[in-house]
This record gives sequence, C-alpha cells and structure tokens, in this order.
Amino acid sequence: MNKRKGKSYAKRVADINQIYDTYARTGLPNREIWKRYIYPKYGISERTFYNLLKASTSSHIEDKSELSAAGFLFPELLYPEDEVRTLEYYKKRP
Repeated sequence: MNKRKGKSYAKRVADINQIYDTYARTGLPNREIWKRYIYPKYGISERTFYNLLKASTSSHIEDKSELSAAGFLFPELLYPEDEVRTLEYYKKRP
C-alpha cells in the first residue's frame, strides 16, 4: 500500500532538486551540498536527501519550477544569490 504524496512533498522535492542542480554544476560534492545548503534549511538526513533526489525521477511532477515557487507571494525573491548588483548599489546615497 503506497502512501499518497501531497503537494507540500512535491514542492519540497522540487526545491531540494533545484538547490542540488544549482550547486552540482559547480562541482561541489553531494555531501557538501547537503551539509551547506540542504540540512540547514530542511533539517533532513543525508539518506533522506538521496531518497528525495531519486524521488524526483519517479514522481509525476510536470513543472518543478512552478512547484518550487508555489505558495510564495514574491517567488522571484526565493533565490537572491542569482541577483547581480552593481557597485552603485553599495555606495551610500547622499
């Protein structure tokens, strides 16, 4: 008997996979990705992390980017590290 997975589970899987995809491209090992970015935010074990990575291929999630932003008022603020700021931003305004 399989348990039904809800939308929050699908959103968590999509979020974790998006974080993983972002840092895996830089060559960071899986354990470091889990230790630095996944565990502090979600508090899951390393084994659960690997199960969620595997779950993304077997689940029926059509659009992961839409799920990761679902439920947020300003989804563009989810990942501020993508933002590029110029030097003028850091100067004090008179």
